Amino acid sequence: MGDELLPKLNATRKTGCEPFHDDVEQLPFNLLNFWQWSASDLASNALRGRVAEFLVAQALGVAHGVRSEWDAYDLLSNSGATIEVKSSAYLQTWTQNAHSTVAFHIAPTRAWTSATNAYETDARRQADIYVFALLAHRQKDSLDPMDVSQWRFFVLPAKILNVNVVLQKTIRLERLRALKPIECAYKQLGNVIDAVSRELKSSEG
Repeated sequence: MGDELLPKLNATRKTGCEPFHDDVEQLPFNLLNFWQWSASDLASNALRGRVAEFLVAQALGVAHGVRSEWDAYDLLSNSGATIEVKSSAYLQTWTQNAHSTVAFHIAPTRAWTSATNAYETDARRQADIYVFALLAHRQKDSLDPMDVSQWRFFVLPAKILNVNVVLQKTIRLERLRALKPIECAYKQLGNVIDAVSRELKSSEG
């Protein structure tokens, strides 16, 4: 009995109206209140990455359901391409002496499967396509992560990283641009990712 796996919990999409409660007694605050308290600082390092992932999911039309925290890759496109989203920014929420150096995490990882609670043996880059999302705005008084015009996106097949920066853990913007990703605004993002996905499939077939 003690060796049996406890099954995976499947999250359901919430509306924000769900009340907190003490057993059967409803409390005077709800899930929306929690979201407002915990997730309003969209420019913070902790949340900016999720905002970027959400924007990519919206661009691809796959923002339904609930975000999975521990999948090996961030998103699965409607065409079956696996997507990894990485974010960076010039501005931070704290007092800065200068703009931050733009860099993205690209380290190979050992995939963990939530259904089995097991890791892969070898480290690798898990997704077919990397989307590097840069919150490119440079003025703090007008920074707004919800304004998609303040973002720039760089789309690159993972195989290019695997050839050029094999075991590298981070990549700066200048080096990333040298790898010739497709750079685009939010309006073009979905089409760009789909085009890269089609090109990958044609090269494999």
